[in-house]
Amino acid sequence: MEGTRVAVHDLMQKDYQYYRTEPEGKNFHPDFRPELTPKELLKLGIFGGKYMTDCRDEFPPDWFTEAKLCHEQHLPELNYFGVNASKPLSYWRAKGWIYHEDPRGWFQWYCRYYMGRRCADDARQIKRWQAIKRHIAQLKKNCLPGDLGCRRRQRQALLHWAYDSRRI
Repeated sequence: MEGTRVAVHDLMQKDYQYYRTEPEGKNFHPDFRPELTPKELLKLGIFGGKYMTDCRDEFPPDWFTEAKLCHEQHLPELNYFGVNASKPLSYWRAKGWIYHEDPRGWFQWYCRYYMGRRCADDARQIKRWQAIKRHIAQLKKNCLPGDLGCRRRQRQALLHWAYDSRRI
């Protein structure tokens, strides 16, 4: 396979490798148009800061210069909207939503996709990303435009999925 080989050795994956076959941030599936990059999401504050604390070697260092992270615990106050909008990883595993190559879930898949990896799970993850969009309609129905205090959990959840809920 052509591309750049990436070897992963972190707390959740040992001796895993994949290939980046597309340029960083380019050549996305036409149905997948995230509004925020992984770097922007980490800077804004997602997943209570608990995400990506042990896998920095896999991604560009500048993703982490302003990232809001906490290795020790999940801290909702690190989230952009200051609320917990996450289910524990055990919940996602029990639902069967975790792809074996991305044991941290959707955001790990997105980070790797953004960096150029393409894999067998892409179509499923893109469909999941599209499905979360239904929450945008709820915000538009129940909140005044620009009222960032309205439905903060839904706004944070959308942010986790790379929808810029600050613009709704």
